[in-house]
Amino acid sequence: MKRSNLSVVNETVQSSPAAKQSKFGFYSSLNQTHMCTVLDWGSLPHHVVLHIFQYLPLIDRARASSVCRTWNEVFHIPDLWRKFEFELNQSTTSYFKSTHPDLIQQIIKKHSAHLQYVSIKVDSSTESAEAACDILSQLVNCSIQTLSLISTAKPSFMNMLKSHFVTSLRVVFDNSRSLSSVKIEDTPVDDLSLKILVANNRDTLRLLKMSSCPHVSSDGILCVADHCQGLRELALNYYILSDELLLALASKTHVNLEHLRIDVMSENPGQTEFHSIQKQSWDALVKHSPGVNIVMYFFLLEEEFETFFKDETPVTHLYFGRSVNKAILGRIGLHCPRLIELVISADGLQILDNELICIAEHCKNLTALGLSECEVSCSAFIEFVRLCGRRLTQLSIMEEVLIPDDEYSLDEIHTEVSRYLGRMWFPDVMPV
Repeated sequence: MKRSNLSVVNETVQSSPAAKQSKFGFYSSLNQTHMCTVLDWGSLPHHVVLHIFQYLPLIDRARASSVCRTWNEVFHIPDLWRKFEFELNQSTTSYFKSTHPDLIQQIIKKHSAHLQYVSIKVDSSTESAEAACDILSQLVNCSIQTLSLISTAKPSFMNMLKSHFVTSLRVVFDNSRSLSSVKIEDTPVDDLSLKILVANNRDTLRLLKMSSCPHVSSDGILCVADHCQGLRELALNYYILSDELLLALASKTHVNLEHLRIDVMSENPGQTEFHSIQKQSWDALVKHSPGVNIVMYFFLLEEEFETFFKDETPVTHLYFGRSVNKAILGRIGLHCPRLIELVISADGLQILDNELICIAEHCKNLTALGLSECEVSCSAFIEFVRLCGRRLTQLSIMEEVLIPDDEYSLDEIHTEVSRYLGRMWFPDVMPV
């Protein structure tokens, strides 16, 4: 009875015009109170505003800091300035916006002591590289953990005076005691700079990426491997790779190496002779670090490959950016059992049927293949996919690579390949 009576009363009240007006007024008041609470952005806790600011571009963050005193206080919290990317581009040579010079000086003056993750991007102009060195030379009161010098176009750092660059870089190496990641590709860094880096950061350095640094010798990189026992990732040019370096990385006191990238390119195309690495040195590295990824990028002429892959090589990722001949691909199938990924960007339009099938038969870890500017018959390609099966997680093949034969046409190939992969697949019509 009570529930029934309450129901009747409730219905009566709801049907009453006065009640409706009162009820509307109540919700309207509640809604206004809610909106006022939401719009009171200045009352948000500092840690919430800080989290929001971390997602904003610098210019938007600066504008937001003028909204109220609370937001301005958050704008100057040290946590917000631990990571910063300086972009130094000349308006005449780049489409990208550059960090304003006044802002750079404000950051160095007020927040340099807070900087831990610093990235400096430059374009192709020498002026941008000079400006980057000026920033480096002023970072005397910081303890940076990550430093990246990035050339978005051709290596502008190489066009400037070497002494100016290394003097500026050594300011960071001298004053930082916790550098863990250093990326200084396409720069005139030298052996002495690396020795200063090692002296001050030997216990913290984990990643060193310095491809295309012609002033670094085998002795310079060996110094890093000998003293930085925590180094896990290393990128360098082949000309400074040595048996001694691999053995140093495989020493008992060294942590397991996770990633080794090697860029193979010739300074004088057609005239460069490459040294060979002994199989025992490769074996020592893999035995010490069985999970290491060994990545090799090749930018050579066909006649310059003679040194490579004559013996077993534990490479896991292979990229051929210029050309590679059939004989080398045949060696890969026989001597690269750890191969995971293979990309052939150009091959001189040679039929690679036997070579690909050999790779499929012997490289049991292969999961990714990319082919462009070469030729493979449709039948051989389907046989390759059949041998690899569903472990092929990435398969990027340009349509013009596949040559129709008596068994399969281009219209039929995607059906057969999709069946062996267990998913829908089509050849690419645009480079990936």
